[in-house]
Amino acid sequence: MALETRDIKPRIGTEILTGKEALLGGEHAGEIRELLEQRGVLVFPQINLDDQEQIAFTETLGNLAPELRGQSVYKVSLDESADSTAAYLKGSMYWHIDGTMNDVPIFASLLSAKVLSPEGGQTEFCNTYAAWEDLSDEDKAAYDDLKVLHSAWNSLFYYDPEPALDMLEQMMAIGDNELPLVWKHRSGRKSLVLGCTAYQVLGMDPKESARLLVKLRQWATQPEFVYRHEWHVGDMVIWDNTGTMHRATPYDPASGRMLHRTKLEGEEAFA
Repeated sequence: MALETRDIKPRIGTEILTGKEALLGGEHAGEIRELLEQRGVLVFPQINLDDQEQIAFTETLGNLAPELRGQSVYKVSLDESADSTAAYLKGSMYWHIDGTMNDVPIFASLLSAKVLSPEGGQTEFCNTYAAWEDLSDEDKAAYDDLKVLHSAWNSLFYYDPEPALDMLEQMMAIGDNELPLVWKHRSGRKSLVLGCTAYQVLGMDPKESARLLVKLRQWATQPEFVYRHEWHVGDMVIWDNTGTMHRATPYDPASGRMLHRTKLEGEEAFA
């Protein structure tokens, strides 16, 4: 049976309409991985995978990456009564790439919707491959070899402009990482490495650095590069973490919104 798909937007996003049984069997795994790189985001409308099925499907695509506590499935919620570490997810409301503190970030994440907020809580994605490809030749030449410092502590100021010193020190203890502005992938393609963890272009005046990072974020998040997913219970979405940025739109932490996440191990270092 052929993989049944429908493109959502010209530059980003494809729906996968093939049934659960064929997907769990892994027969389309290679095609799904290829499509994920090309389209950035794949949507499986109301496929209704339970946790064990989501784990099994994830493992058809590569190696399952465990969460920090070793669990296979992470329950994504801003409700601190459900998860004492939920406060750290406040940074997810701003454009980011997962794993900028690591040399090898995760390849992809899979999210399944279990409980939704009455208002807000959509997830937005932007295609950073497409954003690079549509830059002018002059801009590409200017940006191709730039390096940028990233840190978890920089993202703290997005949601808490006047943090307590102990919180700042906790975030600073995670460290900083020097990354290329332009990721040169093994495939030969290039993508932009941006987001709320990026705070200084090396060798550039701080004001010019800030202007460039904001300019490129604004460029990469233009409507033609962005897909906003309006969740329905049972939906599953996969995104290529190496070629997209993502963020959640605001929602009430007490709403009970709950998504279940699995991840695929990284396969390629930033380069």
